[in-house]
Amino acid sequence: MSTPIKNPPPTPETSQKTHFEGVHAPEKSHWSNLLIKLGIPLLIFAAMWFAPHPEALTDQAWRMFGLFIATIVAIIMKPLPMGAVTIIGMIIGVLTGLVPLSASSDNPGGVYALVGFSNNTIWLIVMAFLISRGFIKTGLGRRIALFFVSKVGGKMLGVTYGLALADLVLAPAIPSATARGGGIMAPIMKSVALTYDSTPGPTRRRAGAFLALNVGQVNAITCAMFLTAMAGNPLIASLALQMDVTITWTNWALGAIVPGLVALIVVPWVVYKIYPPELKETPEVKEMAKNQLRELGALTYGEKVLSGTFVVLLLLWTVGDLLLGISATTTAFVGVIILVLAHVLTWEDIITEKAAWDTMVWFAVLYMMATALSQYGFIAWISDVIANSLGGMNWVIALVILVLIYFFSHYFFASATAHISAMYLAFLGAAIVIGAPPLMAALVLAYTSNLFGSLTQYAGGASPTLFGMNYITVVEWWRTSAIAGAVSITIWLVVGGLWMNIIGYW
Repeated sequence: MSTPIKNPPPTPETSQKTHFEGVHAPEKSHWSNLLIKLGIPLLIFAAMWFAPHPEALTDQAWRMFGLFIATIVAIIMKPLPMGAVTIIGMIIGVLTGLVPLSASSDNPGGVYALVGFSNNTIWLIVMAFLISRGFIKTGLGRRIALFFVSKVGGKMLGVTYGLALADLVLAPAIPSATARGGGIMAPIMKSVALTYDSTPGPTRRRAGAFLALNVGQVNAITCAMFLTAMAGNPLIASLALQMDVTITWTNWALGAIVPGLVALIVVPWVVYKIYPPELKETPEVKEMAKNQLRELGALTYGEKVLSGTFVVLLLLWTVGDLLLGISATTTAFVGVIILVLAHVLTWEDIITEKAAWDTMVWFAVLYMMATALSQYGFIAWISDVIANSLGGMNWVIALVILVLIYFFSHYFFASATAHISAMYLAFLGAAIVIGAPPLMAALVLAYTSNLFGSLTQYAGGASPTLFGMNYITVVEWWRTSAIAGAVSITIWLVVGGLWMNIIGYW
């Protein structure tokens, strides 16, 4: 007797759908958003393409400037993520003949669209992002922050200094102000606030509002202290090189150490005076931090490996270039390799660190555009224009004016990177033309590029995260940050200027 044929089990209805269900037609608002937010930058580019330009500039220089301005406007308007916007700008440059796609033997040393991807500074920031992932993955960053709070957290001002010390220690290895301030410091700050029942609403002034403002101010200062503390800093180093100014990890940190430490002491105290918390004594905070440290237990394997690697990185970043000829980028690669070999980071961790690869894309394109503007003669021209507008001023006065304009113009920017890309190179060129010492001018403007990160709630870095906790109103943020920011920039100009004179930067 034949065996009856069994019907095969039915195929689940979702088996074919699952593979494709991630792709959907966008909402109509997507297309209208693109039409407006991409259309406006494209119209700007088209208008500048056909507009008359100064006789001192070539068509290529002027049109490259038009593409650059259009790209910056698109970055600000955000029709797409920054990486996608910059790629569009790069391809437009290739299609219109403003830059070739790749290097050419006919023009050795000339700019080309992909030149930024081979820049060693961009690889420094990518490696630093990967190292920072280790701090978050192992929990070492949180442990360091809790340690400092447990030591100086008996008073509310002491809590602020504890968080500041933690941010300072983590800054060299975590190049994302958002990850450091928003991902590590903000949750601990909120835990402190909640310990005293300080929540968004009627009790926010007990502790939360004061702490949130201070974390934002401190984050901007620590970003200014190290080349690897903020994603835009290596971009600054690359731009400065266009003016034949070499910024290294060591000379950046050496120039920043004294004004940075003074600012970390003074600025939290200023905020304490102009926006005081209702609670001044905080004995429970020290105990809370100690209890959480006890819960963490002894250092884990990953934390031990990362701690040792971090010490090696700091030593090599500080003296490796001077004594051993090991560049900061090479050092960062060594650090990542150690973490991979020790299985603190996996290859999956590396390829899924989206912030690193996204930064690589937009950094490379903006570097290419800045290089093109420099090679085509635009930067030299605009630097002369700005310098001439300052007349025959003493270079010290002129540099202070340039720095203040650069600092307060950040009210019009929602991205430090966009601001740096738009103004840093031109202002540095102008400062050099008026007689300012090149290294000093480059570093003063570099530090300023970080200090303006706390001016507004949309200024970038940790500010949006901290403001989003709803402890602070817009008016409170702007008023307090305007005063604290003015104090901070004064410290960096006066104390920093004197310190740079002592160490021979001018």
